[in-house]
Amino acid sequence: MLQYILDDLPGLSMPTGESHFIVPLYRNQAAYPDAGTPQGMRRLLKTLHDFNAEFLDTDLHGVKFDVEALAEAFLAEGRASVRDVVAGIFEHNARGQGKSRWGDKTPYYALHLDTLLEWWPDARIIHLVRDGRDVALSLFGRAHDFSAYNIYYAAQYWQKYVDVCRAKGRTLPAGQYLELRYEDVLNDKDAAMRTVCAFLGEQPPAHDADALAAHPDLTRQMNNLHGRPSLSRRITRQMKTFKQDNQGKWRRALSRWQIRVFESEAGQTLADCGYPLETAPRRLPLPLRALYRLHNALSIRLHRWRGRNRSKLNFVVPPAASTSPKP
Repeated sequence: MLQYILDDLPGLSMPTGESHFIVPLYRNQAAYPDAGTPQGMRRLLKTLHDFNAEFLDTDLHGVKFDVEALAEAFLAEGRASVRDVVAGIFEHNARGQGKSRWGDKTPYYALHLDTLLEWWPDARIIHLVRDGRDVALSLFGRAHDFSAYNIYYAAQYWQKYVDVCRAKGRTLPAGQYLELRYEDVLNDKDAAMRTVCAFLGEQPPAHDADALAAHPDLTRQMNNLHGRPSLSRRITRQMKTFKQDNQGKWRRALSRWQIRVFESEAGQTLADCGYPLETAPRRLPLPLRALYRLHNALSIRLHRWRGRNRSKLNFVVPPAASTSPKP
């Protein structure tokens, strides 16, 4: 949801999907020492596309990901490192949208702020925290992507992401880290927009969201925008930001036992983030915790065997192919 708000800012480009490739490429950058050559640049760009074609083909609205065209452009700009190429993709996309800054909303990066800040020391970090019990429902909806097959694992997953990111955020200089609650953004978008704009030093967009919401014929207008995809995307984006009921669903969807299990593992983090607890959390007995861990591990193996588990977090960028001539 915050992505739609950020991408509405006149100076900031925020792709609609999740890249997932920055941290793996950082870890494997030594495999691309020849990125400053035509062959090495093409190989790196092809590796990127092989890794996450969906993001590069459908979530970048300001640039077409064409290996040959981008390789030529990047080499002409003197880009010779993995970091420069990654930045180049986002910068070209932002430029194509008439913007000068860019961002990425991949949740996985919450665990790797040190890596991001090594490549971009002046980056601004916005940490959007959502009630973990609602996050559990989202994880279950994409269980094969996140390997989340029970409520105990979901609690651990959410708690780790939130605690690690908050701990790092507290060490950053003032003005570099901003924490927002998802529910607060839903309940008062204008206040959230003011906070974000002040933090980023950006001008707010024109306030036409309320006018759009007041017109019940938006669906009919959308059907007439086939030849105007950018406007269609903007209206779709603004409509999505109005789902104020997209909170507290866990109260209806989770059983009392699931709530107890989640709060027994992540109750302290929920409380630290300002979320009231439904139970008096006590850690589950060790045998029960072990059973939940075993269940999740076996579920992962089963669904990988069936070809269903496709967790992006397990992807590894392949090393560059050898370019040595054959004897």
